[in-house]
Amino acid sequence: MIYFNEKRNILEEHIYAPELQDVKEPELFREIFEYDTVPKVTFNNRIAPMNPPDKIWITDSTFRDGQQAMFPFSAEQITHLFGLLGRLGGPNGIIRQSEFFLYTEKDRLAVRKCQELGLRFPEITSWIRANEKDFELVKEMGIKETGILVSCSDYHIFKKMNLTRKQALEKYLTIIKKALDRGIVPRCHFEDITRADIYGFVIPFANELMKLSKESGIPIKIRACDTMGYGISHAGSSFPRSVQGIIYGLLHYSQVPSEQLEWHGHNDFYRAVINSTTAWLYGCASVNTTLLGIGERTGNTPLEAMTIEYAGIRGTLDGMDTTVITEIAEYFEHEMGYDIPEKTPFVGKHFNMTRAGIHADGLLKDEEIYNIFNTSKILGRPPIVAIDSFSGLAGIAFWINNYFKLLDADKLDKKSAVVTGIKAKLDDVYAAGRNTSMSDGELEEMLIECDKELHKKLVKNLAGKKKAKK
Repeated sequence: MIYFNEKRNILEEHIYAPELQDVKEPELFREIFEYDTVPKVTFNNRIAPMNPPDKIWITDSTFRDGQQAMFPFSAEQITHLFGLLGRLGGPNGIIRQSEFFLYTEKDRLAVRKCQELGLRFPEITSWIRANEKDFELVKEMGIKETGILVSCSDYHIFKKMNLTRKQALEKYLTIIKKALDRGIVPRCHFEDITRADIYGFVIPFANELMKLSKESGIPIKIRACDTMGYGISHAGSSFPRSVQGIIYGLLHYSQVPSEQLEWHGHNDFYRAVINSTTAWLYGCASVNTTLLGIGERTGNTPLEAMTIEYAGIRGTLDGMDTTVITEIAEYFEHEMGYDIPEKTPFVGKHFNMTRAGIHADGLLKDEEIYNIFNTSKILGRPPIVAIDSFSGLAGIAFWINNYFKLLDADKLDKKSAVVTGIKAKLDDVYAAGRNTSMSDGELEEMLIECDKELHKKLVKNLAGKKKAKK
């Protein structure tokens, strides 16, 4: 078949129509996944074309995939975080959807409270077990879309479900038709896609879904789930691990519209973010995430990371308020008791902290030298310096300027008498055997000892700024 690709304005040839391969023995790709060795990264040097959609967006699974790997969230915590997601995603709905469990009364209470907020974005969706009772729950809650698990690797079909590929396909289609009969948009979670036979099962299954979608007029969605984090973003990498290849196959051979295609990544091999970005660039409109990357084992793709990725590849925040990222991190730590590793990008308390004196000297002269971007403006987090035996005069000066929020005209330089005085006191402390960083309180005491009047002036100036801000 030859057809005209309106996006690329070229004629494309489609001569291969993959059909279901109902094999007798499971295809486990043992040369790649030996289990007793690290999974191999293989290449066939076939290059898929980059094909970014007209619009891309983020979806959230914090209250489903994220929560199931943590302590249960209260309805109040879910509602608060949901409101923050709405503010972060902005009026253009860059954070498009958020999915919820519906199993318990507490789950349903959380959904109702979030519905009562009246937000346009994110849209509330659900994830259910494929049975009659759960379908009715979706309808009762007024939810338009639900996720349905349709595992697609032979590891799951043969070893977990004890089915053949044909039996699995027939079972899945029966379930999906029940959702369509109720007017519910099915979001089909292709679990373990990076260990699946792409042309022997995934593409034929997707073809059947697209037929049902056309017949029903309901846009069936496909979530490509990199359940074990095996996805590879290298150019020319081969199946079943190639992210580009999977997205290309679903777009080209199954004609899945970009807006009906979603990537769901895990971080077992540190690839969650780059694989999600790759999915965007090669034609997948949606990437699924969780706040702080919480989730099973090493977690999911962090939502906050993808907001920054979005801004990077689109050149705009498109209305997102990224300062809310800091509010979310603080809420997790202070209200939910969640411990965020200090150096976690964008959300760790020390993600933009330097300890090296030479870096502090650069920050003192121009923070752009050693700060990744304007973290004060984008995240509400100015760069900070840890003061210890390696900080030097520049580090002390930077700490004073930052701690007391001094404007350029009032900033101290490293030659100031109070700075050299504090440096002398620090040298004595570390010569006596201390090996930990100084706290803000300790440094402020040293400042008072060196120049009491300056300290009073700085405190008064800081109080005035805080009052003006209110």
